[in-house]
Amino acid sequence: MDVLDDVLTMTRIGGGVSGRLTARAPWGLHFDGGGAANFHIVVRGECWLRLDGDTEPVHLREGDVTLLPDGAPYCAADRPGRAAVPFTGVLAAHDHPNTASVGGAGAETVIICGVYDFGAGLTHPLLSALPRLLHLPAPHATHGGPLGSAVRLLAAELDRPGPGARGVTARLVDVLLVYILRAWQEQHGPPASGWFGALRDPRIGRALTLMHQAPGHRWTVARLAAATGLSRAAFARRFVTLAGEPPLAYLTRWRMITAAVLLKEGAEPLSVIAGRVGYESEFAFARAFRRAHGQSPGRYRAQARPRP
Repeated sequence: MDVLDDVLTMTRIGGGVSGRLTARAPWGLHFDGGGAANFHIVVRGECWLRLDGDTEPVHLREGDVTLLPDGAPYCAADRPGRAAVPFTGVLAAHDHPNTASVGGAGAETVIICGVYDFGAGLTHPLLSALPRLLHLPAPHATHGGPLGSAVRLLAAELDRPGPGARGVTARLVDVLLVYILRAWQEQHGPPASGWFGALRDPRIGRALTLMHQAPGHRWTVARLAAATGLSRAAFARRFVTLAGEPPLAYLTRWRMITAAVLLKEGAEPLSVIAGRVGYESEFAFARAFRRAHGQSPGRYRAQARPRP
């Protein structure tokens, strides 16, 4: 089972949004990040990006791609040290939520931006295992290859939206996440520790696969340890070292992600969903879901479904 593919598919339950920013020097913007993973593609020109708390900005040139996995606040500007205004105010002044223009009459920079809204409480170790900023220079990103093709398709859809544009751009944003991760791993190699390291480890990777295959199974640390050929204590220590959290905490997180998908996309009763994610009673499931998402399963389902 491709656990990475499973994670990317299941965590895409909140939807993605994308838009185009046109900026002319002088300009500077501050983005609060919102805790959601986001990406940037410099279509034309250049700019500087600096994460809050960092001293050194990153120079982005035409064709460069970035990914901020944890949605950290950051500034973008035409030059380092430029005063930045909140982007929320700029966006509020535009009628169309997918396009914005800022700045003066100087050199032009065009950036495609996108946000991955995984929903409350659904941040996955996959993203937390990555650096705060993934920077793919143009030679490794948009100069040929599938990532470059996806970027060109997204840019064309934003420039000339046709029927079904909203659905097309959302799917292209999905594709971009996979291609960005692939390109970054080809450039740097997968991390030896963290969630990627856990997935590559033969024993802990086996446990992750079992939990993803059957989240509703009555897993215990002892049963997972036995399936991987380790003692209970050795398995628990190894899992925490690599994955960054205890095995049952990971299992609960995955169960809540799976439940959220089932609530949003299906019509099964809550009692059935509770059983599918490992809870014997609807009450126990609802209590766990509320802890993870801050609301009841019924309210989540009502809010997650699109309205006419």
